[in-house]
Amino acid sequence: MQVLLGIIFHSIGGFASGSFYMPFNKVKGWAWESYWIVGGIFSWLIVPPLAAWITVPGFASIIAASSSQILFFTFTMGLLWGIGGLSYGLGVRYLGMSLGNSVVLGFCAAFGAIVPSIYYNFNPTVGKISFTDMMATSGGQLVLLGVLVCLLGIGIAGKAGMMKESELSVEDQKKSVPEFNLVKGLIIAVFSGILSSFFNFGIEAGKPLANAAVAAGYNPLFQNNVTFVVILWGGLTSNFIWTTILSLKNKSYVDFTNKATPISKNIIFAGLAGTTWFLQFFFYGMGESKLGNGASSWILHMSTIILTANMWGIYRKEWAGVALKTKWTITAGIIVILMSVVLVGIGNSM
Repeated sequence: MQVLLGIIFHSIGGFASGSFYMPFNKVKGWAWESYWIVGGIFSWLIVPPLAAWITVPGFASIIAASSSQILFFTFTMGLLWGIGGLSYGLGVRYLGMSLGNSVVLGFCAAFGAIVPSIYYNFNPTVGKISFTDMMATSGGQLVLLGVLVCLLGIGIAGKAGMMKESELSVEDQKKSVPEFNLVKGLIIAVFSGILSSFFNFGIEAGKPLANAAVAAGYNPLFQNNVTFVVILWGGLTSNFIWTTILSLKNKSYVDFTNKATPISKNIIFAGLAGTTWFLQFFFYGMGESKLGNGASSWILHMSTIILTANMWGIYRKEWAGVALKTKWTITAGIIVILMSVVLVGIGNSM
């Protein structure tokens, strides 16, 4: 029953993450950096402590009592993840919901599944499996095989993107993805996928905060909400710096006072996107409390996002007008990525 609940929670979180970018499409007349930081303020600064206060009322005291080393390392992982999240937005901007999410999250799933084990190789912790342990066991080897299969699926999805680019005119490409740019998008997506996996690293680094919440008598289901507050401070920092640079460079800060645009509606839609985004980790934390963090939790979360994002990609007709062979290629890439999820899940259970 606990496993089933974990899968349900991860699925809800994955659906939220795969859907969060949709409200951004309703923002009118604003530069990307303007609506991205408004959404970020909701998802990284406003909603996380609110969720923590509701579920773990003493979260502030737990953070204050924690060691500076734990806070620094957790914050730093959030800072690096924030760069990945920032480039994620650019990846989807240039590749679309379907291809962008498949490539970004495929890399994110692969690296997120093995990064914690590498961390434990250098920082031994009782009960935690290191990368060396994985290499020495059949279950660990299956997990690593799943990661390789995941990368294969990403390669197939990337091939589908190349086929799409060669088949459609620039005008047709921009009907569904206004700023479609395959080369720029793929480079950003690979970079984003690797850095985005550091959120999983941050959860492991901030585990003492979650443990302290449980020790204080709070519901274990919500223990990770304390850790999320610190990780997301890091994410807010990197995103705020970059969007501020873009705002000054492009003079897009005038968006917030430009009455020619629907300012109130833009804030609402951007805020909705940011809130929806945070829900992915709210439910991820609940799922992790049932399944335990590691390859299974992380890659299950990622696979649900990939499925949801591709559903939205179909809804937005991002693959309309391409040859049947191209459609089958992207479908094959998605199936291979999902096969990797099964392999990692089985390996982790072993």
